[in-house]
Amino acid sequence: MDAAQPAKAVSAFDVFLAFLKQGLTAFGGPAAHLGYFRKDFVEKRGWLSEGAFADLVALCHFLPGPASSQMGMAIGLRQAGLAGALAAFAGFTLPAAVAMIAFAAFAPRLSAYSGGGWIHGLKIAAAAVVLQAVVDMARRLALGPVRAGMAIGACLGLIVAQSPVAQVGALLAGGLFGLALLRDVPAELAPDDAVEMVDRPSALFALGLFVLLLVGLPILANLLQNPGLGMASVFYRIGSLVFGGGHVVLPLMQREIVDRRWLDPDTFLMGYGVMQALPGPLFSFAGFVGAAQKYGPGGIAGGLIALFSIFLPSLLLITGVLPFWDRLKRQGWARGAVAGVGATVVGVLAAALWDPVLMETVRRPADWALVGAAFIFLQVAKLPPWLVVIGFAAATGLLLG
Repeated sequence: MDAAQPAKAVSAFDVFLAFLKQGLTAFGGPAAHLGYFRKDFVEKRGWLSEGAFADLVALCHFLPGPASSQMGMAIGLRQAGLAGALAAFAGFTLPAAVAMIAFAAFAPRLSAYSGGGWIHGLKIAAAAVVLQAVVDMARRLALGPVRAGMAIGACLGLIVAQSPVAQVGALLAGGLFGLALLRDVPAELAPDDAVEMVDRPSALFALGLFVLLLVGLPILANLLQNPGLGMASVFYRIGSLVFGGGHVVLPLMQREIVDRRWLDPDTFLMGYGVMQALPGPLFSFAGFVGAAQKYGPGGIAGGLIALFSIFLPSLLLITGVLPFWDRLKRQGWARGAVAGVGATVVGVLAAALWDPVLMETVRRPADWALVGAAFIFLQVAKLPPWLVVIGFAAATGLLLG
């Protein structure tokens, strides 16, 4: 449907129901989610044209945070204002979030079954999923010697210097290198039915609030010594700094959560493996981490704080950047910086694949073969991740139980 259609008069509840359907059925990660969105909201519902859809996809890849969730927020914002953006977020996130928070409550008791073999299978499958993400992202974001070199350099540097500060430094360095070396990245075409979704004062307010929370939450949490605020500040920072979305949340969350000893590595990777078997956004993994961790409120309250905090930056950025996006994307410096950050993201994820994913998963030589087999099922046989996760969990549970 290339021709633009007038925006339909839909309510926030209509948006919620449309995205709830996606949250219950959209398996396969961010790239697959965008395909489902296009089929439903461009071809079936006619909420936006091909050109507008492509333009919003470009914006969501430009910003930090979960690309598919941001895309949902942007579509909801377009159809029903801020209430529509919140409805899209709630509908798309709710099914996986409920499942992951519930799993956090049962995980300690479930780990006793099958001698922990099924947990090892989850970790094997999670390692293969991350390996597939590294390969796919390298093909898209690390093309050519300059970007490949940036990715390799970031990977090696982060294997040596393992800290959240080092990761942020690598991303900033990638942006600077891209600014200097990658200005020739081609510009996207303008949408054919652009609409004014947010007025500029509201956009500026959202951007100001984004910065205020990023700087102010850690200070406030430290002054008040409040565990809930402390946890909110950590997840808000993660949501603000994850470029590439999806699986790239793993390294930042691991450094921020596991290295603080809020959650042990085995539980962290077990939850990440389970997340691969669920539909909806991968950032719903935050619900599990917030509910299962040992710092702050934990339980349902901890899961909700983590979820709201990690997604809030995306809502503020989508609202704040939309009015300025059409002009910004035409600037060579902006495209170069984004390309540089994208290449560095590949290195960040590759470093996380090595440590902690493989270091925490591979216990014996046979585990390398299992990771390789799971990767072949995903990359060559094209089996859906949820099937590989369930299959390896069941198989290792029987073999190692």
